[in-house]
Amino acid sequence: MSTPLDTTPDPSTDAPPTAPPAPERDLAQLGLAAALVVVGAYTFYEATTLRIGFGDPVGPRLFPYAIGAVTVVLGLLLVLATFRGDVPQAEGGEDVDLRQPADWVTVLKLVGVLLFTALTVSFLGWAVSGAVLFVGSAWALGSRTLVRDVLVGIVMSVSSWYFFHEVLGVILPAGILDGVL
Repeated sequence: MSTPLDTTPDPSTDAPPTAPPAPERDLAQLGLAAALVVVGAYTFYEATTLRIGFGDPVGPRLFPYAIGAVTVVLGLLLVLATFRGDVPQAEGGEDVDLRQPADWVTVLKLVGVLLFTALTVSFLGWAVSGAVLFVGSAWALGSRTLVRDVLVGIVMSVSSWYFFHEVLGVILPAGILDGVL
């Protein structure tokens, strides 16, 4: 004969049920959501100030209204997702060690190269400043092949100057090479 199963609770194995853990929240997403809502609302507001001509039923306001509304909706959906606990997944192939501090020397070199380009592009012209921008950026990021960097910088800046000037009709400053280009 079999004995009936013992149904009395064992106090050593029965633990009180625990509440599920609170969802992890990335509160930085709220800042992005706020920026989206502000930009979207501003875009929507600016669309109301556009003047439209007679006989244009759709008008130029359609796209700013649509873009502003979609941006606001995306911001609100991001707020909802953040409070729900959705956290974006880190990229699996990312090889950056976030425990290492930023390389501020490289950042300052790049800022210096960009400032130099911004301050000299009207005098030196895009062909020269663009080449300096490329060579300086390559140097700041660790390239040690100066001759190749200079050649690539010259080819890229002169060809982009011609592309903007001839194909797109956008006049970039020629600077000291005015009359040569």
